[in-house]
Amino acid sequence: MNASSSNLYAERRARLAALIGPKGVAIIPGAPEQQRNRDSDFLYRQDSYLYYLTGFAEPRAWLLVSGDGRSTLFCQPKDLEREIWDGYRLGPAAAVAQLALDAAQSVSELDSSLPALLDGRDAIWYPFATHKGLETRIEGWLGSLRARVRYGALCPEQQRDLCGLLDEMRLFKDDHEQAIMRRAAQISAAAHVRAMRKCASMLRSGESVREYHLDAELLHEFRRHGSQYPAYGSIVAGGANACVLHYRADAGEVREGELVLIDAGCELDGYASDITRTFPANGRFSGPQRALYDLVLASQEAAIAATRSGARFTDPHEATVKVLAQGMLDLGLLDRNKVGSLEDVIEKRAYFQFYMHRTGHWLGMDVHDCGSYIEPSEVGTVSERKDPLSGEIIKDRPARILQSGMVLTIEPGIYVRPAEGVPVQYHNIGIRIEDDAIVTLAGCELISRDVPVAAQEIEALMRNG
Repeated sequence: MNASSSNLYAERRARLAALIGPKGVAIIPGAPEQQRNRDSDFLYRQDSYLYYLTGFAEPRAWLLVSGDGRSTLFCQPKDLEREIWDGYRLGPAAAVAQLALDAAQSVSELDSSLPALLDGRDAIWYPFATHKGLETRIEGWLGSLRARVRYGALCPEQQRDLCGLLDEMRLFKDDHEQAIMRRAAQISAAAHVRAMRKCASMLRSGESVREYHLDAELLHEFRRHGSQYPAYGSIVAGGANACVLHYRADAGEVREGELVLIDAGCELDGYASDITRTFPANGRFSGPQRALYDLVLASQEAAIAATRSGARFTDPHEATVKVLAQGMLDLGLLDRNKVGSLEDVIEKRAYFQFYMHRTGHWLGMDVHDCGSYIEPSEVGTVSERKDPLSGEIIKDRPARILQSGMVLTIEPGIYVRPAEGVPVQYHNIGIRIEDDAIVTLAGCELISRDVPVAAQEIEALMRNG
């Protein structure tokens, strides 16, 4: 880690210290190692909060940030024998200078050191409901401290949820974060291009294509460009499988004349990308496929136009729904004689049969990144409505006002399962188009468009691949 990076993390810790107050203390645990089977673990990935504040990726780490601005890291000690087996450890001595910390200790000293570090604090902050057993561990440290109150120890009287403070900080991506996310999106876009071309070339040569063949192309391109891992389990869905929203890349056959939906993105240096493209397996859209594809793309364009600083988070979704609902009426997916006008379709959520998810989510260190979707300045404003489909009473609060530096996905879709009254030419067609957007004052910057999105451009890419 270079000096500029360590200073960036130090600045974040200083901001957090100011938020918790001079007598507060924050405890941030690292992610636990997860056993995969009898004698091996899953590939390790650091807790997002701890990484956000330190850039430290080793397991068995804990961070303490005091309200007076002092930061202490507990990490694995140097152990040359274990490092032969498990890899290099930074160690407490080197961590102080390299991570711009005030102190570092061996994690083996955590339980003995914590009570003294909590002494005299008025509030202890930690992320609620994120780490199993954390509350019990903290109660143990506080219990040790309470046992010394007759000797002048002062135990924190409050326990506060740290998630809200860190979530708000992480919601706004600085220049460093945006640069990483642009690069992650570029890598992921190249992977989608590779998978599209591979699919068409294999079919042209008469080879059998399975979903896992395309998944392999994605993984190869991710790692080839330095991505540490996929940001999530890649969705590679051929034909009717695309109508399953959280389908995973499996062994399904990819057939001539069907569409393929790929929802995949890499993670780079702790930050996710999230891109979805839907393309014809053989590189040529049929008439019904093209009609639905162009509808979804038009709805995405409407959502993109609605994404800008000052707009509400819900504005892109509402723009999408309006276009999709009108298209469903025009194409005969919805019967006007049964569902009524466009306004009726939207009010009664009749479109839900074919479009059942939201148009976007926050994106950052986590694929579905943290951050409130409710505008903080208007959280006390509440209205109630009855959902027309479930009958449930829903409490609505004003949606978040978008600001520069927020990053979100824009991902409309349409999923047509066979059903009575649904035109047969559209059966088993699932389409989603997803891009990653950085909110700006003028609108939004689409950072994932290195992979084509227009139908004719996709066809040209696959034809010339």
